[in-house]
Amino acid sequence: MLRVFIGLVVPYFGVIGLLPFANSVTWTLWNIPFLYLWVFAWFFLTSACLAICWFCFDRHRADAA
Repeated sequence: MLRVFIGLVVPYFGVIGLLPFANSVTWTLWNIPFLYLWVFAWFFLTSACLAICWFCFDRHRADAA
């Protein structure tokens, strides 16, 4: 259950749940709005969450085949 939380719930909450917060920020970096930076960052953060799930839970599982 913890791997489902890390792999699905954390990225979903980060992108969808915190979207109103990210939309209200007016800060920019190199003329790129914070909202775009937020969504782009979650591409990498989602990959990191999935990597954590694999390293912590699935790496040592026997293959089903």
